[in-house]
Amino acid sequence: MFPVCLFLQTDRQKQLGTTVISRFGEKAERISVRNINLPDLSFASRINKRAQFSLFLPEHRQIAGKLIQIFLGMRNLEDFWSCAAYARNHFNPFLFNYAYSVALLHREDTREAHLPPLSESFPDKYVDGSVFAEAREEANTVIDPQQRVPIVIPKDYSASDLEEEHKVAYWREDIGLNLHHWHWHLVYPFEGPTEIVNKDRRGELFFYAHQQIIARYNFERFCNGLQRVKRLLNFREPIVEGYFPKLDSLVSSRNWPARPSNIQLSDLNRETEGMKIDIQSLERWRDRIYEAIHSGVIITLGGQRMNLTEFEGVNTLGALIEATSTSPNRPFYGDLHNMGHLVIAFAHDPDNRHLENFAIMGDTAINMRDPVFYRWHSFVDDMFHEHKRTLQPYTVQQLDFPGIQIKGAEVNSDGARRPNEFHTYWQQNDMDLSRGLDFSPRGPIFARFTHLNHRPFSYRIQVENTAAGQREGYVRIFMAPKNDERGVPLQFRDQRLLMIELDKFPVKLNQRNVLIQRRSSESSVTIPFERTFRNLDQNRPQAGTAEEERFNFCGCGWPQNLLIPKGTAQGMEVQLFIMITDYTKDKVDQPPAGQCGKATAYCGLRGQRYPDKKPMGFPFDRLGRQGVNNLPSFLTKNMFVKDMTIRFVDRVEGPGGRNVTTFQASG
Repeated sequence: MFPVCLFLQTDRQKQLGTTVISRFGEKAERISVRNINLPDLSFASRINKRAQFSLFLPEHRQIAGKLIQIFLGMRNLEDFWSCAAYARNHFNPFLFNYAYSVALLHREDTREAHLPPLSESFPDKYVDGSVFAEAREEANTVIDPQQRVPIVIPKDYSASDLEEEHKVAYWREDIGLNLHHWHWHLVYPFEGPTEIVNKDRRGELFFYAHQQIIARYNFERFCNGLQRVKRLLNFREPIVEGYFPKLDSLVSSRNWPARPSNIQLSDLNRETEGMKIDIQSLERWRDRIYEAIHSGVIITLGGQRMNLTEFEGVNTLGALIEATSTSPNRPFYGDLHNMGHLVIAFAHDPDNRHLENFAIMGDTAINMRDPVFYRWHSFVDDMFHEHKRTLQPYTVQQLDFPGIQIKGAEVNSDGARRPNEFHTYWQQNDMDLSRGLDFSPRGPIFARFTHLNHRPFSYRIQVENTAAGQREGYVRIFMAPKNDERGVPLQFRDQRLLMIELDKFPVKLNQRNVLIQRRSSESSVTIPFERTFRNLDQNRPQAGTAEEERFNFCGCGWPQNLLIPKGTAQGMEVQLFIMITDYTKDKVDQPPAGQCGKATAYCGLRGQRYPDKKPMGFPFDRLGRQGVNNLPSFLTKNMFVKDMTIRFVDRVEGPGGRNVTTFQASG
């Protein structure tokens, strides 16, 4: 086991002796920390220990990159622990947690380490702030941890139904969803050593991972009678949507700032953070990027012309828009994605006259809670689509798999009476807050939260292989709403942007007639709920065993409970799309994936190339060929579309699957 919390006593704490140690309990793991000659870490103290930390702030980003570089450069595991123990006790806890987590994921000697979810270390980022007063009372009143009862977090605590956007708050505020976004940015940092930033197809994956977030969010909005999210195109118009997060910070002892409705974005001039950015700069960077897209050429830092090619262009554009350290020309094309986050995050106090911190749009761990996140990323997403619209549509020859025909498909949900229905409902689960709190006496303190879930299901796909010999296929499964906001059937040009990826896997086509069966729990998109919220101390196998290696699996992946959108009580009409392509052309020759080979669609493979040669989102990443107006007209023989329904049952199941109550759900 690798330590998830390293504690090194300062001189002041040494004076307190056992008083400090006792707060961590006798069962706390102790590791040897050797005395080493530390490199100069004074730069990290420029971030106040009680301040919030943001990767979007240039200074914070650079400091984090330097600290990651030092952690990665420690010559062995013992030196790494010693350096990390010092940093944890002397520097900002959010900075330390980020840099330490990135280092754990990328050092060769900690590759099997499993990161605890951030909700354990900093539960204040994910639950209603009023919970902590109750948690303190419960901890001090009920001494025996076995007798403590979970503190129930209301499902609708951040707003009322008077706010239309609150209809999808259950999705935006889902803990697993926000943990996925946090973990994705750990795996793909945009500042730091080149070898951990410049990963295979990293810019394209930035596009695709966030494009799927927008597609899924719009799908969810349709389920709740809302229109598609509107892009934040005009930086000078008021932002209609307000957001009041109801989150308290236990580090800074201040509430996360709210953003009132109809707030106007302003130029930033905040000396405290060294931030001075004009709205005009965002507009200038935006226009330069669009010019590059339409001309098909980027001007590099050295003045050379770099073509946005058919297959590599989206990857280059991703580095440019996100403004990673691998951007071809950050001075000219700017820092549009990150600075947009900051301008919105500081909209309530752009010149620091009220000494307010940035709002949650400045924190990758929680900014998906805010409705404006999706407006901003819809704008960013469309820049990539603008590039894709300049490419030639796929031809029938590029889409077809000669000799392979899908003859039929069926989906069966566990316990369902009829096939071809997905079933969703509310589920309650408990989260242990005690790792992130320092109440005395110690012991578990649980918060009970409610989230969307779906019944497990399985696919049955019937395939005919008329070619001679064995074929290798790659099954690609997507789903999209059948109708738009008005109930009108979607055209292909719009429906393709709402396609959410459900699964992707290789198959052997040995016979003329092949039956492919696959469980939803095997999805290449998701990680199981237990992985998102796994207790690292419970039922841990013996150190150094094969069982422990399996226990320490990775945590980047879409949460399994959100694989299927909510649907509606009457049954939402959707279309399931299945395609089989030639795996001999799609597969990447590399060693088999290790423990982190599950949720590859949005997270890639750790330390390896992305395991699919096709463009991400294929075949829906481009406009349809001539004559394609709807999904049926797009099909070739190796594709199949099945009309399905998603039926939502307004019931809450408690931990363990027991029925709790029935109530009117939002939307």
